[in-house]
Amino acid sequence: MARNYANAAPTQFQRLPEYARDDAWIRAFLRRAEIGHLGQTRDEQPFVTPTNFWFDEARRVIYFHSNLAGRLRDNLENAPRVCLEVSEMGRFLPSNVALEFSTQYRSVMVFGRVEIVRAQEEKRRALDGLLTKYFPQLEASVDYRPITEQELARTSVYALMIDSWSGKENWPEQAVQSAEWKPLA
Repeated sequence: MARNYANAAPTQFQRLPEYARDDAWIRAFLRRAEIGHLGQTRDEQPFVTPTNFWFDEARRVIYFHSNLAGRLRDNLENAPRVCLEVSEMGRFLPSNVALEFSTQYRSVMVFGRVEIVRAQEEKRRALDGLLTKYFPQLEASVDYRPITEQELARTSVYALMIDSWSGKENWPEQAVQSAEWKPLA
């Protein structure tokens, strides 16, 4: 029988609860993951935008940025409820049973609302967090010119305020095989 999801929280049900991961795993994954896909809507039209991001663990906020104007900013100003999907793929896993073919994956789904960051110091902190995450070997004022006021003025910075999240990991070494058919290596 089908489950009724109408009044359920977005992270309430897991089809395979043995794949669910705890908050510590989710935090570690968000610290190292490189690309997220932000789901948002405008006038019932769904959009998915790939983005890099920085997880500010102390504030439990995910920061990302875009141009000062554009569809993403317009969408978020008008419909700030979003979800962010972050995932990592491993190997494709063949099986000797069609239904058991599989893929190794790790993923996190984050649900919340986006606020446009307006305070200059928070914008600078978020952008510095992004630079440090993706270029940890480089140092501001040593390897590159720090962010200027003019650059801050030309950039939209967003704070995804996290309401809930869930993490999943399916990383077996091999897919399920049947003893009734020749095994695959």
